[in-house]
Amino acid sequence: MPNLHMASSDRETLLTRIARLSFRLGDFTLASGAKSDYYIDCRTTTLDANGGRLCGLLMAQTVREHAPKAEAVGGLTMGADPLVSNIATASAYYRIDHPEAALVHGFLVRKTMKAHGTGRQIEGYVRPGASVVVVDDVCTTGGSTITAIEAVRSSGMHVAAVLCLVDRQQGGREVIQATIGDAPFVTLFTAADVRAEKLKQQA
Repeated sequence: MPNLHMASSDRETLLTRIARLSFRLGDFTLASGAKSDYYIDCRTTTLDANGGRLCGLLMAQTVREHAPKAEAVGGLTMGADPLVSNIATASAYYRIDHPEAALVHGFLVRKTMKAHGTGRQIEGYVRPGASVVVVDDVCTTGGSTITAIEAVRSSGMHVAAVLCLVDRQQGGREVIQATIGDAPFVTLFTAADVRAEKLKQQA
């Protein structure tokens, strides 16, 4: 069964995979409209069988360290979607050998309110008063994460922490931290980490 106490080699393996599968050098226009000489599409890693497994295990461990009372994780579709599923699944496997451990469920935040049916913006786990962690794959300006945070708060849930797979270090951290106050904002890797690994692979 998966062990949430991952070895440093597992973290290095995940970084290697992100650099190989998700990092591209070139001329790109980001969602924010800004120009960049690189692009990180983490979905090619989070939707990869082994990449997704490592993301789930490492991020589940991080949730337990920084928000041990969290009942669920979630974020804005679709960057957060595979992360949410992988984290929730990792928590369920961990509980097989550790029945005292709490399950971490998942929820997904729509970009806009659903126009039909129940009209919900959040799908999945929703419980007013619940402590949750908002996750995202790449943080640039923080806009998508802020949208998720606002939806979570509107549903009556409490943001215990924010967790991002890769921080592009372009101001998003500061915006998010100002929004969540004393709650921790944790990133597993920075764009500089991924770039350095990519250049090492190309050497």
